[in-house]
Amino acid sequence: MKAEFTSFFNNTHIQKKLNELERRAKATSLSARFAADKNRFDNFSIDLDGLLFDFSKNHIDADTLSTLIAGASDAGLTSLINDMFEGKKINNTEDRAVLHTALRSPPGDRPSHLSATIENAQQNMNTFSDSIRNKAWLGATGKPLTQIINIGIGGSDLGPAMAVDALSHYSDKDFEFHFVSNIDPTHIVEALAKCTPETTLLIVSSKSFSTLETLSNAKAAKNWLVSALGPDANIGKHFIGISSNIGAVTEFGIPETNILPMWDWVGGRYSLWSAIGLSLEIAIGKKGFSDFLRGGHCIDKHFRESPFENNIPVLMALISLWNSNYMDADSNAVVCYEQFLHRFVSYLQQMDMESNGKSVQRNGEPCLWKTAIPLWGGTGSDTQHSYHQLFHQGSRMVPLDFIVGANSLNPIGDQQAFLFANCLAQSKALMTGQDKNTIKQDLLNKGLSEEEAEQLSSHKEIPGNRPSNMIVYNKLTPFVLGQLVALYEHKVFVLSVLWNINAFDQWGVELGKELSGSIKSALLSNDTDLNTDASTLGLIARYKKQTS
Repeated sequence: MKAEFTSFFNNTHIQKKLNELERRAKATSLSARFAADKNRFDNFSIDLDGLLFDFSKNHIDADTLSTLIAGASDAGLTSLINDMFEGKKINNTEDRAVLHTALRSPPGDRPSHLSATIENAQQNMNTFSDSIRNKAWLGATGKPLTQIINIGIGGSDLGPAMAVDALSHYSDKDFEFHFVSNIDPTHIVEALAKCTPETTLLIVSSKSFSTLETLSNAKAAKNWLVSALGPDANIGKHFIGISSNIGAVTEFGIPETNILPMWDWVGGRYSLWSAIGLSLEIAIGKKGFSDFLRGGHCIDKHFRESPFENNIPVLMALISLWNSNYMDADSNAVVCYEQFLHRFVSYLQQMDMESNGKSVQRNGEPCLWKTAIPLWGGTGSDTQHSYHQLFHQGSRMVPLDFIVGANSLNPIGDQQAFLFANCLAQSKALMTGQDKNTIKQDLLNKGLSEEEAEQLSSHKEIPGNRPSNMIVYNKLTPFVLGQLVALYEHKVFVLSVLWNINAFDQWGVELGKELSGSIKSALLSNDTDLNTDASTLGLIARYKKQTS
């Protein structure tokens, strides 16, 4: 349908107004905005079921926001949101629906044609996790399996690895969890070295069950089990497969009764809500996993029903678009003041950059505007002592999302207050900065000469006027983690609509996979006739020389 291929940037009237607002925004400091509006925090923050989104420290006002919202409406955002939840094939390049949201919906809210499929899969997942947690699932020698190795890559690894770490406070301490993704043999070898074959369960996740990295690591693990338990051992008891290719899974040696499904209407980077989250359910139990799903559904309901001016994912996306396409930001950062979220940014990187790292519109025409910008970040307060220097005094403006909890799951004295203070101080310092004249006067008061104070104050000046968002929750729980993940999922989707790109394919990943096969063959054979560039040939020769 024609409306599907409409960009935010096609409305010339809105673009003209935004260009005017851009000039005004660049001439107005954030501090001046707060001075002019004593209610700015109240006007530019939203509280949703205990999750606070403060976007007041951005170069926006009511006029900017209403214009951005008008552009989003003109781009057909409402229609595409409904299309996604209703199961229309919005992944137009692969002719697929996008229905990861159905996995976290209550049974009555799911698309009717998928309700039984989802319910059956979730019941099987619950049965698997209960059996493992109750130690009724026994390995080949009759021992419970308490060491869990998840083998996957991309969304089959980043999601569960992040979530199990994030919610490890709630994890059953009888179990150990390891996550293996890299084809570098060190990854699987080091994980296996920490485990005992008799008590190890391997969860192998691959939609096609042909992913090179995953299958190579799964075969290494299988050989490890056979070597330790003997060729006649029933090692199928030590495996669970998560895939849509049942034939390939059973051929590998995993019994069909040990297989959980994957579907083409759930993309890998959105699959944590599915059986890919099995390791998480084993860790925190059925109730904890249900709370995680409820957190995601809370955001789905808000996203689908709230007007854009009060819709957190929509506002997150519009602010990101404003900063990147108008205010000259060339990257985004997320800093989590929560040690449990130390993998969260890595998870967001795939979600954001694999989804929106495109330069072609949904109708096949090139984008004439910048699309996704690099996402990076880490865990505060460590990041303050590594790269916040760039945020405060670098020549590049980097908008930030700060994520912080009011309460710690491991309180010690006043350390959480100090952590929270650090987070707020960074946000405030980014906004206000430090004026050169004030610094100079302070240096003069300390006895420096005029020349010394002038020279040093230039180095100590902090320009400020740099935007940030603040996301605050009470305490990290499975529900809150579900909220956070779903917030960013929908933000990424909204941006894809505004940029008129398809967030749900990843064709750019495929070329490297295709080329690696022929290069591997050349590395392992005496064939020197590979038709490729001189650099690749030279590097192949170097490998052969150093491994001969």
